[in-house]
Amino acid sequence: MCAKREDGAVPPYGPRPSSPASGPTRRAELDRLLEFAVHDTGVLAGAVFLLASDGQTLRLEVTTGLPAEYLTPWSRVALSSPVAVAEALRLRRLVWLSDPEEFARRYPRTAIALRYHCAAAAAPIVTGTTAWGTLLLLWPGSGTAGAAGPGPDRVAAACRSLGRFLRDAAGTGHAVRPGPVPRTLPQPSARGRDPAAALAAADLVERLPDGNCALDLEGTLTYVSTTAATLLGGSVPELTGTRPWQSLPWIAGSPVEDCFCGAMLSRTPTSFTVQRPPDQWLAFELYPDGSGVSVRISPTGPGPASPAGSARTGTFPGEPIPLGEVYQVLHLAAALSEAVGVSDVVDLITEEMLPAFGARTVALLAEEDGRMRVIGRRGYGPEILEYFDGAPLTCPAPPVRVLATGRPSFFATFEELSRAYPPAVRQKDVYAWAFLPLITSGRPVGSCVFAFDHPHPFPEQERVVFTALAGLIAQALERARLYDCSKELAQTLQAALLPDSLPDIPGLDAAARYLPAARGMDIGGDFYDLVRVDETTAAVFIGDVQGHNVTAAALMGRIRPAIRSHASTGAAPAQALSQANRRLVDLNPGRFASCLYAHLDLAHRRAVLATAGHPPPILRHPDGTAEVLPLPPGLLLGIDPDADYPSAEIPLPPGTVLALYTDGLVETPGVDLDDAMSGLAVQLAQARHQPMEQLATALIDHARRTAPRTDDIALLLIGLATAG
Repeated sequence: MCAKREDGAVPPYGPRPSSPASGPTRRAELDRLLEFAVHDTGVLAGAVFLLASDGQTLRLEVTTGLPAEYLTPWSRVALSSPVAVAEALRLRRLVWLSDPEEFARRYPRTAIALRYHCAAAAAPIVTGTTAWGTLLLLWPGSGTAGAAGPGPDRVAAACRSLGRFLRDAAGTGHAVRPGPVPRTLPQPSARGRDPAAALAAADLVERLPDGNCALDLEGTLTYVSTTAATLLGGSVPELTGTRPWQSLPWIAGSPVEDCFCGAMLSRTPTSFTVQRPPDQWLAFELYPDGSGVSVRISPTGPGPASPAGSARTGTFPGEPIPLGEVYQVLHLAAALSEAVGVSDVVDLITEEMLPAFGARTVALLAEEDGRMRVIGRRGYGPEILEYFDGAPLTCPAPPVRVLATGRPSFFATFEELSRAYPPAVRQKDVYAWAFLPLITSGRPVGSCVFAFDHPHPFPEQERVVFTALAGLIAQALERARLYDCSKELAQTLQAALLPDSLPDIPGLDAAARYLPAARGMDIGGDFYDLVRVDETTAAVFIGDVQGHNVTAAALMGRIRPAIRSHASTGAAPAQALSQANRRLVDLNPGRFASCLYAHLDLAHRRAVLATAGHPPPILRHPDGTAEVLPLPPGLLLGIDPDADYPSAEIPLPPGTVLALYTDGLVETPGVDLDDAMSGLAVQLAQARHQPMEQLATALIDHARRTAPRTDDIALLLIGLATAG
């Protein structure tokens, strides 16, 4: 005999027969345990997620009380995901979400995707150190009368029962694995009837003046009266067995589906009106229970429905977020995902979110070293900077306090604000406020303040949207700050690896530019230098290490000093490149490098050049004509330790300009490289009578405008002073 609880129910816990070998029977036992868990805890619906064979993925196995499709976004969840069912199993603890705002704050991505808000509990199913899955229980949110959540002890007991069953099944070699698709358990009718009683009930409904129909938990019409079919614009055979928002085009896009789903999850009667084209208004009254929803349909005029009896009207707890707001938030979330730096996030919030929510002003504050800093504002005057910029985190003002509590604050009127924060000063044309904490991974990032030019009630669904959006803003801001820090570090490192400035050499006008790749870490392997050897001799070189990342930059930091040391001794180009090549081969970094080296003899006005697989220089003659200078080919550095680098000599009369560059300046997708280099020569020829600094800026700006650049750009211009 099984022991009975005090309430008379027989718990499914304790010794049971050995685990059956039959797959269907095992799943039937799992289903029975889930149904008992829902009944025993007093919730509306439940689901079991099972750990997949890879041990890294949770998959939805079965639901009861709601269709499995309602949980489609989480039918397959990585164990590392920021989702309640995954977190419960990963951390081996109960995740309790009884308040919609808390739900949105802790799991913003889930809250946005789950349009119908209700309370939830996710509990791990484990035995010893073995994880099996997660039990998810759902019930109406905290705003619903009589919607107290399940007792944690009953939730734990249900998980122990499920865990023992799954352990025993696995112990007999018949482990219960997730099925190919999630299942929804059928719900028994509240009461059984014989055929005669069913016919009598149908006749009763047919005699009523209004239309009546019934839908199961999945929204399928199981019964339609003749009057209801006529009002809906169909026939009983056509509508029975279909979902009205799929079989009736005029219902698609109306609130019918939203209200059905919301009523079913809240188990609260509701009513609404819908216009059937061209001009027929229909009143719908929905009465849900655990097996489905009964619907009364009657002709009416525009406006709220007027149900008879004790049926309630208007909205209900757990009302779905309007579809327009969902699209709006998804749009903003997508835009936030594309924001790169902090300035991008600030611009997005101040330019797009302000009008999206009909707010008058918005301010974005970030936490820096224990103080708040205003990093963006729109509509606010400078007084907000004076008051909040630099405020310590102990400041009791709402924009700071929400960081300490971790909960948003909404004030529909100034009176509400002044009661919560007496020092508040009334601002002109500002009547309502939303103070949102920006918290990610449990760490405060900042706060966001929206203000309105009229009293604003902030209904529950809007608060959920604001709260979820705050989580997305926090994540975007944190990513942006990390990006900005990485970018600053990369730029600092890059600046340290390249020359601070070029030396002032009589007879030469020199200018250099470096532009990091459009993608990546703003750091790369391009390098250049101009070295003064003596009063009449100089060396100039430019190169490119494979890649544009930290590894390429680190290797460049070893190659450039080596080449510079040879240049400072007056080494010939062939000798300098040969020694650099052997150095790179010895390092064996798994990367190659190109280099172009020129030895400038200013006394005799000539130059000797050699290349190691680098793009050829461009020479602009004193008469303004320019050409791509052909050089004897040389192998890339780092391949063959015995490679030779033949050189070529050219004259350097006064007025000559020598342009050295890396391939990022000329490489464009879909453009032949020779054509691109010829185009650069044309630009150089057309830009006569410009100082080198001005010319370098013009060439880089042209490269930015013409096409997106995916590689670093280095440019070094050497101009020979004209005589006299």
